[in-house]
Amino acid sequence: MADDSRAANPAKSRSRGIRATGRRRKGPTRRRRALTITVCALVSCVLLGGAGLGYVYFKLNGNLKGVDINAALGKNRPKDNDDGSMDILVMGSDSRAGKNGEYGTDEGGARSDTAMIVHIFKGHKKASVVSVPRDTLVQRPDCTKDGKNIPGQRKAMFNTAFEVGGPACAVKTVEAMSGVRMDHFVEVDFNGFKKLIDALGGVDITTTKPIHDNKSHLNLEPGKHTLNGEDALGLVRTRHGVPGGDGSDLGRIQLQQTFIKALLKQVKSIGLLSNPTKLYGIADTATKAITTDSDLNSVNALMGLAKEMGGIGADSIDMVTLPVTYDPKNPSRVLPLEKQSRQVWDALRQDQDIPKEAIKDSAGDKGGTDSYVK
Repeated sequence: MADDSRAANPAKSRSRGIRATGRRRKGPTRRRRALTITVCALVSCVLLGGAGLGYVYFKLNGNLKGVDINAALGKNRPKDNDDGSMDILVMGSDSRAGKNGEYGTDEGGARSDTAMIVHIFKGHKKASVVSVPRDTLVQRPDCTKDGKNIPGQRKAMFNTAFEVGGPACAVKTVEAMSGVRMDHFVEVDFNGFKKLIDALGGVDITTTKPIHDNKSHLNLEPGKHTLNGEDALGLVRTRHGVPGGDGSDLGRIQLQQTFIKALLKQVKSIGLLSNPTKLYGIADTATKAITTDSDLNSVNALMGLAKEMGGIGADSIDMVTLPVTYDPKNPSRVLPLEKQSRQVWDALRQDQDIPKEAIKDSAGDKGGTDSYVK
């Protein structure tokens, strides 16, 4: 595999790692149910009209946290296709530290229960999103964390990559299984997600059937609802509160995908650019909530990404789950369907739509919850 590492320069006003043309820069550069959490943070922070953030540059810039993924992974990575498309790994941490402790205690390091690969097409008018179930058994490569080697593992649960090796290992695992180079990484946790939704004033959804889940503290009757941060978190975490669903992570992913589209519509409808006070409040919350790769670790970089992605609406996003089947040896785990998964990854590499036949026989899009929320 070829690599052309990229150099970071935080002093430059141009977005690091992103050109205004949308072309990827060549040359060296420098957190449960968290997949939705991170996508929400990405959408809210990046697509809100980033040009309006400049007047509070220093305040917001100080909020951001970055991880130098490029330095950690080195040169042995998939080819960086300089075709104007972009791939972003968005994920979240299930860490129960601090205020997240109300959701339980850690069983070790933080894990990424789910993740999404967001592919922005050339021209930046549409996107494909591939959800990777947390329980997917994958070949996890060797990783390095804090200078220590983390041995790889056959048939490791996907979410353990983040647990044992942090963001760089998660990116490396995704790149190894897909052959698609990740341009960027974004992460956020429970508490940051709740604050982000509250700062937006809630998100409007309509439920077609009752959803009751004591574990996620969610009780919704059929009808229209404006979800605050706590209820939104309950919705994207629930597995057992939807009669007819299979109670698995696959069903939860469908709820997450529907919620993300509702969030996108909400962001587009509230006119943030005409309300600087609200824009600042949301931007302040979002930049505190997320951790990014070092190429996105500045307001200028996020402003550049906002311009790149600002034309993508909810109706222009195709969301699928990685084609999987239940593991016959352990029904609580899933295995990628080799042929169909290859079709998905080939489509992303070639900047093409994901073919419908790729998910036709997959358990991934049959969780039974897609009809519960709209």
